[in-house]
Amino acid sequence: MCGRYALFRWTPAFAALPGFPADQQAQWNISPADSVLMLRASSETEGDLELARARWGLTPAWLTDLSRTPAHARAETLVEQPMFRDAFRSRRCLLPANGFYEWRGTTRKRPFWLTPGEGSALFFAAIWEAYPVQGHTYLSVAVVTQLAASQRRPLILDAQGQKDWLAADTPLPTLQALLASPQTALRERPLANLVNDPKLNAPECLTPL
Repeated sequence: MCGRYALFRWTPAFAALPGFPADQQAQWNISPADSVLMLRASSETEGDLELARARWGLTPAWLTDLSRTPAHARAETLVEQPMFRDAFRSRRCLLPANGFYEWRGTTRKRPFWLTPGEGSALFFAAIWEAYPVQGHTYLSVAVVTQLAASQRRPLILDAQGQKDWLAADTPLPTLQALLASPQTALRERPLANLVNDPKLNAPECLTPL
């Protein structure tokens, strides 16, 4: 399961998008419940995109137990699950990343870094919700995941897939085809155990084995 990812490098064009936080810092070890950047269709200008900060852990407005906020939504059941289906139909977004971490092993799990290429950008399919708390409205997200061998990995979309996922008028069959997309080819390398500490937010997270 993708429980951690990183966003530490972005292009000037990405930083110029509406909503890019002026105080955005490199994040080397993003975990569920952290504040993350999400990319979505603009709420003001049709056809444009905007960035917003959201909590990683989907929180519908009707949810009362905030300890039960899912960070992931399975692609296979996304369309029918009551927790996710409304957001899937009308509140889709992307989470930008440079790569993600995966732990493998039986007795002692080893962290791996997965990315399409060193320094490359990728976008995870995700869904978002807004929830009110004491007069304020907060945003939250869940990453869409696919089964990959014995692991679950984020659904990574190419350029056309990103456009289709964000467009409000994309037909349901097209969205379902995206959910069943083949796994993206990724490079991977084993890491030292420094990234195991969720409090470490530094380039040392990528220290090779």
